[in-house]
Amino acid sequence: MNLITKLLLNGVAVFVIAYFLNGVHVDGYLTALIVAVVLSVLNLFVKPVLIVLTLPITVVTLGLFLLIINALIILLADKLIDGFSVNSIWIAVLFSILLSVLQSILHSLLKDDKK
Repeated sequence: MNLITKLLLNGVAVFVIAYFLNGVHVDGYLTALIVAVVLSVLNLFVKPVLIVLTLPITVVTLGLFLLIINALIILLADKLIDGFSVNSIWIAVLFSILLSVLQSILHSLLKDDKK
């Protein structure tokens, strides 16, 4: 049940950020849920491979290249999902940062409800 709740919250986060951020378009809430699921799967399988392959540049940039990796994951999700579009890599970086912040806020609210 916890996984479904987190996916629903991630879908809400994607939908809210797409509403406020110019350059990101989501057709509807169902598309936002699909984006949340696809991003979770890509982060599970593709992101570790990209991190290993780009380890030298990640070390040289003191980890800041991970922002670019997150943006590439979002752009890959853009290519895989109809109804979800991101205009540029810089919008994807901003989307990634905002999504991380909003997810941490929503997940912290979820933890407070359990206490």
